[in-house]
Amino acid sequence: MIEAELFHHTITNLFKGFGLTIYIGILSIAYSLILGLTLALMRLSGSTILSNSAYVYSTLFRGTPLLVQLFILYYGIGTIPLVRNSPALWWIFSDGIRCAILAISLNSAAYVSEVFRGGLQSVPRGQVDAARAIGMSTLVRFRRIIFPLAIRQALPAYSNEIVLAIKGTSLASTIAVMELTGYAKKLMNQSYAIIETFVIAGLLYLLINFTLLAMVHMVERMLKINK
Repeated sequence: MIEAELFHHTITNLFKGFGLTIYIGILSIAYSLILGLTLALMRLSGSTILSNSAYVYSTLFRGTPLLVQLFILYYGIGTIPLVRNSPALWWIFSDGIRCAILAISLNSAAYVSEVFRGGLQSVPRGQVDAARAIGMSTLVRFRRIIFPLAIRQALPAYSNEIVLAIKGTSLASTIAVMELTGYAKKLMNQSYAIIETFVIAGLLYLLINFTLLAMVHMVERMLKINK
């Protein structure tokens, strides 16, 4: 009876953080996708300034731990007078949830940019030249030829970045954000049921990732059918 009550209490509390984990994860994935694709295009733009800027960004964020980046954004930047005196900046950096989304997005975008850069470089040059020869504009070539071919190549590797972004949300608990891991830590301190609590938390993370990966695989199959 006691174990059943403990299980119900654990599940109930973990689900309080489950929704927040999904919220942070989905927004981070969306923002990192946009930024990552932009960085990939900058790397391949032919402009030395844009290419080098994207390279420096990618190297910086891939070369330092996400936890360090999270601490700098939440505990460090918020102490700068310019940030504290700017309502817009303070709105971002004064809140743990928004800082977690920003940190995960910036970190993930560095990896996503490399994934899409590889996908864009894999597009056969002959198809691009053929599209140019029949008079397609740069935007039309990208929309109809380059991007569809690149996304097919990039999707398998991109699915790994989605998983990493979701797992990265667990670090939000280090800045007092009560997402899934945050509630798991709280329950552990209350009941000392360490194994049970974190096994259930792990299964919930697995559920999120399984669902997102299933969606990616569905898109991948659709692209193969329309090939």
